Amino acid sequence: MEIPGADHALFTADPEVVVGEIEGFLEDTWEERAWEEVERDRVLATVLFTDIVSSTAKAAELGDTRWRDLLGAHHSLIRRQLTRFRGTELDPAGDGFFASFDGPARGIRCACAITEAVKELGLEVRAGLHTGECEVLDAKVGGIAVHIGARVAKEAEPGEVLVSSTVKDLVAGSGIDFHERGSAELKGVPGEWRLFAVEDV
Repeated sequence: MEIPGADHALFTADPEVVVGEIEGFLEDTWEERAWEEVERDRVLATVLFTDIVSSTAKAAELGDTRWRDLLGAHHSLIRRQLTRFRGTELDPAGDGFFASFDGPARGIRCACAITEAVKELGLEVRAGLHTGECEVLDAKVGGIAVHIGARVAKEAEPGEVLVSSTVKDLVAGSGIDFHERGSAELKGVPGEWRLFAVEDV
């Protein structure tokens, strides 16, 4: 941008002209970058939630020290399965886990492996999965798809892997079998959702 005048020093030019040009440049650049950020910060992901069944009763039965040791073993076991199936740990919240996968079939197989493996610890977990477009927030994912995944997990029975109809449809042809659990209203999520329990992977 050329500013009228004979001197190269900006401070000798009309300050309103200089400031106006700088503001215009910065606003255009910011808007362009903001749009790029919006485009980059959404990803398609499969989210998995697990939760230990009757954890409070188990903790009361074992006492604090033994429960803490059992929880540590549970966490280690889940992390091994996440590594095996290329999942990403997002949050070990208390006695549950929140993880994401770039493919729903791997997420389902990981969830099934977890529900089987924790039996050796004398535990049962329920698991739920959903696939949707998620917002990326500080290397984690968020948004309505994550809330749906958490609600699906709440509907699962002990030892069960439950998925949304979205997940079921996406893994068609993968050899994973399901049986329909009917429709459910997921707290805070509009409409009814068809849910399916994993039978065989």
